Amino acid sequence: MNEPRLPPLTALRALEACSRLRSFARAAEELGVTPGAVTQHIRTIEDWVGTPLFRRTGREVLLTELLEEALPTLREGFDRLAETGRILRSGGRSGRVVSLSAPPSFASKWLLPRLDRFREMHPSIEVWVSADMQLVDFLNTNVDLAIRYGGGAYDGLVAEKLLEETVLPVASPALAEKLGFGDNPDRLLGAPLLHDASDEGDPSCPDWPMWFQARNVRGAETRIGPRYNQSSLVIEEAVAGKGIALARRVIAEMDLDAGRLVPLLPDETRLAFAYWLVWPRGRTLRAPVRAFISWLMSETAKDGLPRPHDPGIMSGA
Repeated sequence: MNEPRLPPLTALRALEACSRLRSFARAAEELGVTPGAVTQHIRTIEDWVGTPLFRRTGREVLLTELLEEALPTLREGFDRLAETGRILRSGGRSGRVVSLSAPPSFASKWLLPRLDRFREMHPSIEVWVSADMQLVDFLNTNVDLAIRYGGGAYDGLVAEKLLEETVLPVASPALAEKLGFGDNPDRLLGAPLLHDASDEGDPSCPDWPMWFQARNVRGAETRIGPRYNQSSLVIEEAVAGKGIALARRVIAEMDLDAGRLVPLLPDETRLAFAYWLVWPRGRTLRAPVRAFISWLMSETAKDGLPRPHDPGIMSGA
């Protein structure tokens, strides 16, 4: 009788979980089985291999060199199986649809106004956009790509930088004329301030108190004013003349280009975070997805947004 090429899939799942968690008990909890069942699965694989795969030292579980060597391939195999399940669950729509997750403000103020250009170039491809601040679970959803605002180091994901970000004070033309132009931040003292309270976890993005402090402006009550939980709402209120926004350049760019907003000072504060396009490492990208990535990269390349090294940008605090 021929030796089977693979041990049972359930035993391989137990092996992967035990290797990743370094614990039989935690692996049993994750898999929803008893610790005894996990132990039996591991014993099945060790019998199939013909050698132990773990070293038990008291309560700690250590991997043998053989298992350490095999672990990347094991994980890649389960990633491939998950990808297969994702394709099968897509219900046949995978050939013509690109599913994208993006932060709400980026989606509404930067991405959606440009999507018609992609549709004109690729009329047979549908783009489904989910505007959500939650991180995408690529293994358990049909999402092809995600745009993330952050530092760019994402475990298990390919990350391509799309756009860097700066912030600058902006206002409607009418309010700007009332306040007067110039290069002195003191001009903003006493002006109505709009506050961006969006929860994007960016420690490099200043709020109004930080911005004034970095410019040695004292005596202003910079915490008073309405707050909004999305950057796009702050921009809309600034367009309506309700106050001055400390705006992210990428989010405000369309309104600046259209003249609905004007910058009040010549300097911009560089942020450490940027916008990244991400997808699972090792995933085979379908032709529509590759077409969308190519288009998106070309859009950001020709966007004309100032970069931190441009002479027109003065780095703030």
